[in-house]
Amino acid sequence: MSKPKEKTVLVTGASGYLGVHLCRSLLKEHYTVRALVRRTSDVGFLRSATSSSNSSSSFLQIAYGDVTDLHSLINACSGCDVVFHAAALVEPWIPDPSLFSKINVEGLKNVLQACKETETVQKIVYTSSFFALGCTDGYVADENQVHDEKFFCTEYERSKATADKIARESAFDGLPLVLVYPGVIYGSGKITSGNLVARLLIERFNGRLPGYVGNGTDRVSFSHVEDVALGHIAAMRKGRVGERYLLTGNNASMTILFDAAAILTKTKKPWFHIPIWLLNIYGYISVIIARITGKLPLVSHPTARVLSHQWAYSCDKAKKELDYNPRSLNEGLSETLCWLKKDGLIKY
Repeated sequence: MSKPKEKTVLVTGASGYLGVHLCRSLLKEHYTVRALVRRTSDVGFLRSATSSSNSSSSFLQIAYGDVTDLHSLINACSGCDVVFHAAALVEPWIPDPSLFSKINVEGLKNVLQACKETETVQKIVYTSSFFALGCTDGYVADENQVHDEKFFCTEYERSKATADKIARESAFDGLPLVLVYPGVIYGSGKITSGNLVARLLIERFNGRLPGYVGNGTDRVSFSHVEDVALGHIAAMRKGRVGERYLLTGNNASMTILFDAAAILTKTKKPWFHIPIWLLNIYGYISVIIARITGKLPLVSHPTARVLSHQWAYSCDKAKKELDYNPRSLNEGLSETLCWLKKDGLIKY
């Protein structure tokens, strides 16, 4: 009796913060992973992270392409059983906002078109975002929430809400699509805009962020990156086509996050709050400086708008249907702080 063929999966955005963890988790599960990266991408972190997995690195294939290039996507999808579309432009602000639509919206359309033209693709797992559902001021939302599209804190939020609508329509039209919505992803790995928590902790423990960010009324859903990666694999295996799953975790404010970090490191808590109005002013100034220097700011005025709202969500559906099991914020934060200290990024 012949051994069943192992699945070959394509991961877009494979060199990104989440993409690296997803590739590593898939390799540990003995899938053949085709990692789609741009020719300009730094794949060093991807190779080093995946070579540390228990699976042979020979199961990792590098495919060069771009979600804005349909032809490269068709080639990358060829022979793949599953496509994880995790590529996205994740920034609160950039000088050219049209790139959000080009990458996050048109890129999704290209991926879906490539899957249509590739007969082997049996399932598509699309990485959306909690931003695609909209804010939750005063309540905890679930997968039934749809963005009202009346107001957007960032152009990133607008692009993900638009893409979410396209993905849901495509699933309704028959594409084998499963939609997953991570919260604020944190944990070890690349220090990118997608790893905002690590960036804030670095600023905090290096004395450049002496106070709490915001007034403490914000509420966001934190998701550990390794849990999110495993949630993607569970969505591939158990997720029902056309369904949406929130891969979120503990709902907490940035104040609670900073307090927990202080307790875990046995250091002093911040003694004052940086109010939203001051963050807003600082954000505008940072954007002006960014336009001159070309370096993207840690905090921009759209960031201040995000912090003035709540983004709290329930992952009960994912727990029930996918056996999603997110770790607590304290556990995940402890691991993150140890990693930052080990790598010499913070001292305490």
